[in-house]
Amino acid sequence: MTWYDVYSICQGALFTVSISLASIVLGLPLGLGLALVRWSRLPVLNYLVIGYVSVIRASPSVTLALLIFFALPSFGLSLSPIAAGIITLTLSTAAFNAEIWRGALLAFPKDQLESAAAFGMRRGQRFRRIVFPQIVHAALPALVNEMTLQVKSSPAVAVLGIVEITRAATRVGARTYDPLPPILVAAVLYSLIVFVFVSLQRRIERRRGTGAPA
Repeated sequence: MTWYDVYSICQGALFTVSISLASIVLGLPLGLGLALVRWSRLPVLNYLVIGYVSVIRASPSVTLALLIFFALPSFGLSLSPIAAGIITLTLSTAAFNAEIWRGALLAFPKDQLESAAAFGMRRGQRFRRIVFPQIVHAALPALVNEMTLQVKSSPAVAVLGIVEITRAATRVGARTYDPLPPILVAAVLYSLIVFVFVSLQRRIERRRGTGAPA
């Protein structure tokens, strides 16, 4: 394996990071919105969200990617492989994030909301100033865990032709007839990416004064 092969796997890492970050940025607020719908028990929407979360959580990412990429053109909507990959990972992580956010919302003490309402705070103010900061604190470890799983599930979009870390490593291994070195490089790159996420989580927790061990 040459340095050019390592460089090509690093290029795959850039695709992995880019597509994962895009889906995480989109999936976090989408998951929160879905959780709020369930928390509020909105008629009809509540059952639609339950169905969405159940179906997406039961669907392998590879199957979901193929479905989005090949089924949408039947309805007149063609997507590039990268767009289909981002949508796939976003829909997937949003479903899992929704359950994480919902767990934090269910654990939120309602007496705080009642006290805030007694002081005349509007619903939006109560959520923005009281609920949201606390559920972020409670959900952060699980959300970061989901982010790392998202990075590790990103090879699913390789079926769309996207050359991310794993696909780049397997291509190098197939060309050199020596698959072990590129797979080891890929494993190191995945570990570095996950390390960045976990380090960021611990930094945020320390800044928020949670006392999490470094």
